[in-house]
Amino acid sequence: MALSSSHKKRIGTGLMLVVLWALSITFRGWSEFALLTAIAAGGLWEFFGMFWSKRRHLTLKISGLGLGTLILLAGKWNEPWLILAALVAAFWVCNLWFLKRYSLHPEDQSEEYSYGQSSVFITGLLYVPVLLQFLFGFERMEIVLVLLAVLASDTGAFYAGSLIGGPKVWPMVSPKKTWAGSMGGMVASIMVCLAAGAVDEYWLAGAGAGRPWWMWALLGIGLNISAQFGDFFESALKRRLHVKDSGTLLPGHGGILDRIDSLLLAVATYAGLDALFNFFR
Repeated sequence: MALSSSHKKRIGTGLMLVVLWALSITFRGWSEFALLTAIAAGGLWEFFGMFWSKRRHLTLKISGLGLGTLILLAGKWNEPWLILAALVAAFWVCNLWFLKRYSLHPEDQSEEYSYGQSSVFITGLLYVPVLLQFLFGFERMEIVLVLLAVLASDTGAFYAGSLIGGPKVWPMVSPKKTWAGSMGGMVASIMVCLAAGAVDEYWLAGAGAGRPWWMWALLGIGLNISAQFGDFFESALKRRLHVKDSGTLLPGHGGILDRIDSLLLAVATYAGLDALFNFFR
């Protein structure tokens, strides 16, 4: 069966992203920082753009990119205090911006002048660069594992949902996602993590030195659930804001956020579970 033009674009863009990420994993260092900064900047710009279209609040958007880059630098340098300092600065940018706008329009009760509009600034930083910076603390094998688990979750969900169909998981948020797809994605994620455990057991750590299989299965479940919720969140956000895609940068894919929505929360989930179970060490 011939592939549609849009399908070919999706495959081509996907392969390009895989190659870029493979190169960054291979060389790490500043090449990895450059790639993550580009991804974070693009995703953050799209997030702001869903709330503030075109050139609205341009100074605030650029300030967000600057603080996002600082957060990534802090992650690369393993300086948690600098991440906290950037978030405190972002919090007060929100507050002072709200204070200025309130003083100019104290009687206006519309959404445009609400505190929620101001909080978009810090929410974007928490959503994109803060979550991505965890990757700097991962070993190469860990990055590969998280990427493969998220990819397996998405792929398994797509094919299981397409072939089996059935009841929807959360139709008000994502009308196409089924329980069959959800379970298919979870099984695929667990299989990837069990395979990673086998590699660790018989190649990296040595026989008897690795973690028990149930820890790897739990990791697969955790990564899958976080990937699904990341996808649900962005779907609901786009529906609430009446946006089809977060952006148009990636042909056949939409925006950067449309590609990394499942990954963002999964990265933080792996960091948390690794702190408990110490995978690969």
